[in-house]
This record gives sequence, structure tokens and C-alpha cells, in this order.
Amino acid sequence: MGSLITLAQSLGLAYLSGISLYATVALLGFAQRTGWIHPIAGPLGDLANPIVIVLATVLALIEFLATLIPGVASLWESAHTFIRPPAAAVLAVATAWHGDPSLILAAGLLGGGLGLATHVTKLGLRVAVDTSPEPVSNGVLNIAELSVLASLSYLVWHHPILALIIALTLLVLTALLVRAVWRALKSVVSGKWWSVSANR
Repeated sequence: MGSLITLAQSLGLAYLSGISLYATVALLGFAQRTGWIHPIAGPLGDLANPIVIVLATVLALIEFLATLIPGVASLWESAHTFIRPPAAAVLAVATAWHGDPSLILAAGLLGGGLGLATHVTKLGLRVAVDTSPEPVSNGVLNIAELSVLASLSYLVWHHPILALIIALTLLVLTALLVRAVWRALKSVVSGKWWSVSANR
């Protein structure tokens, strides 16, 4: 059971890293410093270092502001394709560091894969939203992401299996949303939506 809990925690962090690495690190460090979660043994305990928290918070703030700007948001997300998945694997391994080698290997492989899937899904949604001419949708998406991060960051350590189930459910729902948004955009661009509206 202990190995299952550890793996769930590893994958929960990997999912969060796929959304926002910097906010995940900042929240994890801050939660340890304030006692919201117990200090974590091993490498993740170092995230409570004030320097790490400040650096991660500054980067998370830059990310938040950058993703409010149409065009810049898509470029930012695209660039992080090379950052978030490897970092997700590293955080997953760091979470499972005290386990046996097979658990650490599983955490690294599954964590990297989940981080990649989460990031790619988010990238697809961000690019779709970024095509919208109004500025509100990017801000709404940012707030929604931070809400998910804050909620699951707590659950990962107190109810890890529940956190993983929620994370996987959100991943599937987001993928379906991305598909629906891209289909709608394709219809608008191709003129099918206009022709249907005109016939009504």
C-alpha cells in the first residue's frame, strides 16, 4: 500500500508540473514552510528553502503575466514543451526516492509520460484560446489552472489516490474540451458555422 501511495503522489506532482512547473514548486515549498503539509523528507524537502520559493514564485508570476498576452501565451507554452515533461519526471523520482529501484523507475517513466500528456493537452487548449480576439479567456484559463494547482497540491499529500483520480479525470476532460474547441474553430474558419446560422 505504501508503494501505491508513493506512486500516486509522484504522478500527482507530475500532473501539476505539466500544468505549471514554477507554481507547483512554489506551492509545494510554501506549503512546507507554513505547515500546511508536513516537511517532506528527501530532495523535495529542499523546495522549502526561501530562495527556491522566491525564485519559483517570481517565475510563476512571469508565467502568469506572459500567458495573459495573446501570441506570447502560445510561444511560452510551446517553449515549455522542453521543460515541463523532464521536470515532471524529476519531481516524480524525487517523490519516490526512498522506494525500491523498480518504484523509482516506474515513477520516473510514468511521471514523465503524464507530465508530457498534461502539457501537450494544456498547450492545445492554450493555443485554441489564444486565437480568440478577446483578452478575458486567457485570464480565466490562468485562474482555473491556479485553482486546480492549489487544490491538488493539498490533496496530493493528504489524499494522494483521490488526487490522482481527479487529475486523470481532468486530463481526459481537458483533452475532450480541446477537441471540441478545435472543431468549433475549424467550423468557424471554414464557414460551416456561418452557413448553419444563416439557414436558421
